[in-house]
Amino acid sequence: MGSYLDGMNVLVTGASGGIGSAIVEEVASQGGFPLIHYGSNRRAAENLLERIGGRGALVQADLFSKQGPRALWESCLQQVSKMDAVVHNAGIRTEISIESDWDEWHAAWSREFQINVQAAADLSRLAIDHFSRHGGGKIISMASRAAQRGYSAEALPYGVTKAALINMTKSIARSFGNRGIVAACIAPGWVRTEMAEEFIAKHGIQSAVADIPIGDIATPKEVAELVAFCLQPSQRSINGATLDINGGSYIR
Repeated sequence: MGSYLDGMNVLVTGASGGIGSAIVEEVASQGGFPLIHYGSNRRAAENLLERIGGRGALVQADLFSKQGPRALWESCLQQVSKMDAVVHNAGIRTEISIESDWDEWHAAWSREFQINVQAAADLSRLAIDHFSRHGGGKIISMASRAAQRGYSAEALPYGVTKAALINMTKSIARSFGNRGIVAACIAPGWVRTEMAEEFIAKHGIQSAVADIPIGDIATPKEVAELVAFCLQPSQRSINGATLDINGGSYIR
């Protein structure tokens, strides 16, 4: 067992998914105490808690609801008296055509902004207040390569919301770094999650790696290790950074 995150209480949103569960496992392996957020898949969250030997806590909240982020934060503070970090990992990707019905179009954008941006903003607001009164903390957001190089037309809301997340991180970093609050983004390209596996099954692995120089896509563990690195108390100068993990498919 490592100890880089020894004693840190870390909320991971969307923790029952592929990347989220890998982050939880990495946080726990380095001595941290993960607060495992889930929306509806309690069984997956319970299985994850079992895999890390029960060294964590489950917190449920519906982040599609306006009250969800506040309810989630209160649930965390019922489990621990002090929070040290938040990892904004919960997110959705909606496919919606620019030729779609207007009501469907607006609904897709609203849902994606609620999860990918508004919920993260609300949790960040709560975290900033809490961290300001407790000597600082970390806010790590899961953005995307899509936020930087643009995205496909059939999923415009995804790239736009992830770009907003990067900008929010920069603003938090510049505005609250003097309170001991460090904010950073991780921007993955393809990661071996359920979404990627569905794409590979449909189009083949070569289509997925065609523009990736290393010829492979990232594993959830790779992403989790980078998140855990950012969470280390010694890493303060990453404040405001967006760290790419895309195999060289987008270089800036």
